[in-house]
Amino acid sequence: MKLVKKIRGPILCLVGPPGVGKTSLGKSIGKAMGREFIRVSVGGIRDEAEIRGHRRTYIGALPGKIIQGIKKSGVHNPVFMLDEIDKMNSDFRGDPSSALLEVLDPEQNSTFNDHYLEVDYDLSNVLFICTANVLHTIPQPLLDRMEVLRLPGYTDQEKMGIAKSFLVPKKIPEHGLTKKNIEISDKALDRIIHDFTREAGVRNLEREIATICRKVVKVVVEKGKKTNVKITPASLEKYLGIPKFKRTEIEGPLEIGSATGLAWTEFGGETLTIEVTVLPGTGKLVPTGQLGDVMKESAQAAMTYVRSRAGDLGLPKNFYQKNDFHIHIPEGAVPKDGPSAGITMAVALVSALTKVPLRSDLAMTGELTLTGKVLPIGGLKEKVLAAHRFQIQHLIIPVENEKDIPDIPENVRKDIHFYPATTMDDVIKHSFDKKLKIKKKPTPKKAKRTAKTSSKQPAASRLN
Repeated sequence: MKLVKKIRGPILCLVGPPGVGKTSLGKSIGKAMGREFIRVSVGGIRDEAEIRGHRRTYIGALPGKIIQGIKKSGVHNPVFMLDEIDKMNSDFRGDPSSALLEVLDPEQNSTFNDHYLEVDYDLSNVLFICTANVLHTIPQPLLDRMEVLRLPGYTDQEKMGIAKSFLVPKKIPEHGLTKKNIEISDKALDRIIHDFTREAGVRNLEREIATICRKVVKVVVEKGKKTNVKITPASLEKYLGIPKFKRTEIEGPLEIGSATGLAWTEFGGETLTIEVTVLPGTGKLVPTGQLGDVMKESAQAAMTYVRSRAGDLGLPKNFYQKNDFHIHIPEGAVPKDGPSAGITMAVALVSALTKVPLRSDLAMTGELTLTGKVLPIGGLKEKVLAAHRFQIQHLIIPVENEKDIPDIPENVRKDIHFYPATTMDDVIKHSFDKKLKIKKKPTPKKAKRTAKTSSKQPAASRLN
C-alpha cells in the first residue's frame, strides 16, 4: 500500500473453527491499516436483492447490504468483512452467492451496479475479508475468487497464554473484582482447558472463567471487599461442578488386536483405540462403534489388504473362511467418520491374526489403499498434539505429511519420534516390538520391447 497507494487483488477468506478469532483478526487488520471497519453477516441470506438491492419500484425497497455498509462507514475505502459466507442459502428468489461473484472479483467490482442506485459504484478501493467455518459449502466459482487462509485451533499452550494474558485480566474488572480478590493458578487454568472445555477456540474457556468470577463475586459481597479467593485444581469442582470431559490415558501394554489411532474433531485432536476380535464363523466383517460410511469402507479395505497378503504374513490362505472379524471403536455414542483410520484397522487385524501385540507407546494415522499404499491425511497438527497429551512417544504418519511437521510446536516435536510410511509394510515394521516376518512383494519387471516385426506385414498395419 505504501509503494503503490492502491492495491488490487487479494480478497481474503479466513477459514477455521468457531472461536479462533477470525472476526477479531479482521478488526485488527482495519485498525493496523487505519481504515474504518464494517462487518456484515451474510449467514442465512436467501434473497439476491440483499446483495444487489431492490429496484425502486417495489414498496420498502432498500439498497443491498454492500452499499448500506459503505454508507454506514462513511468512507469509500473501508475494510469490509463478510461474516459466515459459508452459511448463505438459495431459493426461488435467487442465489446470493452468485451475486457476490461480481462484488468479490477485482476485475469487475469497479463497476458494481446496485439495483436501488441504478448507477455504477466503484468497490475496487474496498478491502474485502470473508470468514467461514468450512469450505465445502462455499460454491466453487466464489471460492476461486478468494485467497484462503486457514486458522487452525489453538494448542493447549496457546490457550494457556491467551487465558493468562487476555481472558483473566478481561473478566476480573468486568465482574467488579480486583486482582486482590481472585487468584487463578496456572494448574487450575490447565485443568479447565483439559477437563472442562474441549474446543478449537477459546469461547468456552472464557465462559468458564466468567462463571468462576461470578461465584467469587458472591463470596466478596458476603464477606467484604478485602476477601481473597485462590482458585486451585482441587477447588474447581466447587465452582464449575463435575468435569465435562475425561482424560483417557493410555496405560500399560496393548492387548492383542488393539491399536491406537488418531482422529481430528472440531474440538481438536483425539486418540482412538481400535479393537479387533477374531471369532469362529463364516467370514463376516462386523464394524461397530457408530462408524460412518467412509470408516466402514476403510475397514473393508483393510480386510481386503490383509487377505491379499495372507501368505506373506504367514497366515493360511483360507483363514477368513472359518472366522468372523469384529472391529470395534469404543465410545459408541459418538459418531465417527473419516479415512485416516485405515492403517490402524489393518494393523489391528494383523495383530489379532498373528497373536502379536502392538507397541503401547505408538499411535498412527493414514489412509490405506487396496494395494497397501499409505495416503496423506488432514489435521496432522491437532492429531500430534493429542498424541503428546496422552504421552505417546512414537507416531507413524504418511510420508506425504512430512511437510506439515514444521507447523507443530517445537516443544512437541522434541518429545515425539515420527516414522514416515510409504506402504503398509513400513507401518507393520514399526508397529510391533516382536518383528513380523513379511515377504516383500516382488517388483513387477518391465516388459522388454521387441524391435523385430514381421517383414511380410505392410508398415501401416504394423503401426496399427
